[in-house]
Amino acid sequence: MTPAAHEAARHAARQTEELRAAARHLGRRRFLTVTGAAAALAFATNLPGTGAAHAAELDARRISGDPFTMGVASGDPQPGSVVLWTRLAPEPFEADGGLPAQRVTVSWELAHDARFGRIVRRGSTTAHPEFGHSVHVEADGLDAGREYHYRFRAGDWVSPAGRTRTAPARGAAVSALKLAAVSCQAYHDGYFTAYGHLAQDDVDVVFHLGDYLYEYAVNSAGGARNYTDRVLPAHFNRETATLDDYRMRYGLYKSDPDLRAAHAAHPFVVTWDDHETENNYADDIPEDGGSSETFLIRRAAAYRAYWENQPLRSPQQPSGPDMRLYRRLHWGRLAQFDILDTRQYRSDQAYGDKAHPAGPETDDPKRSITGAGQERWLLDGWRGSDALWNVVPQQVVVSERRLDLTEQPKLSMDAWDGYRASRARVLDGAAAAGVDNLLVLTGDVHVGYAFDIKKDFADPDSRTVGTEIVATSISSGKDGAEKPATWDTYMKANPHLKHFDGRRGYVTVALGTEAARADFKTVSAVTTPGAPISTAASFVTEAGNPGLKPA
Repeated sequence: MTPAAHEAARHAARQTEELRAAARHLGRRRFLTVTGAAAALAFATNLPGTGAAHAAELDARRISGDPFTMGVASGDPQPGSVVLWTRLAPEPFEADGGLPAQRVTVSWELAHDARFGRIVRRGSTTAHPEFGHSVHVEADGLDAGREYHYRFRAGDWVSPAGRTRTAPARGAAVSALKLAAVSCQAYHDGYFTAYGHLAQDDVDVVFHLGDYLYEYAVNSAGGARNYTDRVLPAHFNRETATLDDYRMRYGLYKSDPDLRAAHAAHPFVVTWDDHETENNYADDIPEDGGSSETFLIRRAAAYRAYWENQPLRSPQQPSGPDMRLYRRLHWGRLAQFDILDTRQYRSDQAYGDKAHPAGPETDDPKRSITGAGQERWLLDGWRGSDALWNVVPQQVVVSERRLDLTEQPKLSMDAWDGYRASRARVLDGAAAAGVDNLLVLTGDVHVGYAFDIKKDFADPDSRTVGTEIVATSISSGKDGAEKPATWDTYMKANPHLKHFDGRRGYVTVALGTEAARADFKTVSAVTTPGAPISTAASFVTEAGNPGLKPA
């Protein structure tokens, strides 16, 4: 066994014992509150106001290296407000980011122009060590529907500048919105080239649909990136489990210049899927079926690191292993966005999470992919919506996706196909609420799909009730292929599937008062940097007349 392997084994043994010890203290899940978890694992849930938060403040002028190595970001635009984010980390590959456990004052400013000649808002905030020295500024008092530029300062260091925008006024008669949807960016599978192109694209907002990072080991050469000019630290060559692990993994991912460029260019609206924590977990049930108590400690660490490293508002701050990520945004009267979390509240996958035909488990009305509370919130939101387009950014495929050509085809148990009663309630709720223009944005599967959502998927002639646009991965799955091995089978088995492309990239959707247009953008490779981008296919769906047609 190599020295690196010995160290990885020792680390695994240590973290396993830490988790078991914490689980023994915590017991049942109801004790996994901020207070209870902090008593057992301060590193995972300690909050400013206790412990080290009372330590002396660090004089930012003493920071000897650039603290803005992870870039800047903005998110969740509202009519008069937007979130501004950064995280101080002179050494982003280290657990503490290269800073002592002391508070740091960070100033920020917003301007109308890129040269910051017309400052409109400025202020200061505190980067707490308990939150990995991350900063979340909820800048308010802004004009609706306007572009802004922002930057941060810590001591003598000035961050890169970012560009953001606020949403239009709640009742504004908006005629157009262009969004981008992205998902699935496994660092070890290739370069984030698509983000470099997205940074130059003219979009108003970016929706990240999950798998922002992966928990899997990344070797010293960066996996498929096959670095020859650098050697990554050995601690990345293991699966993430602790708060330190997740924090350092975000440091690795945000070291990618194309990802930083996309964040600096556009506001992001983020939601997670599974890999930000662990593959295919369901609520408090880990992939391997182990102890829920132990897994929830890991989940607390993963959720904490996710909040620290994303442009999210204070209501999304986690409480122990729980974090309310589902939320609602508006773009005037043109669009309502209901951002879902189909991972934290779901029932365990049916049939052992193996591809399986529909059966009693998939159709059990007691099972849910959203959880009862989030389902009620979604249906209530639709009943109160006055938007032309009701858009649902979420994680896994909603439409039926038959995996073979048999009479009883297998389906994915991790997608909405594994929760058919749950899907029926949601689609029936949309119809009852009078939602005429339902648009679902999906990630997860590392391919681009365009689906007509059918009232009855068993009947190709049944009414089309909405549109589902599936964004391919940024890098997960490596280079991919235009027509994967399953292309012919899936296209024949699913007549409501209008597009299938297995290359990497992203999708843009232009919403208008008459129609929505989806453009599937793909790059030729991600295992080598600098690949060009092209539009693989374009589709439109008319307002009031759902159904995809080639553009």
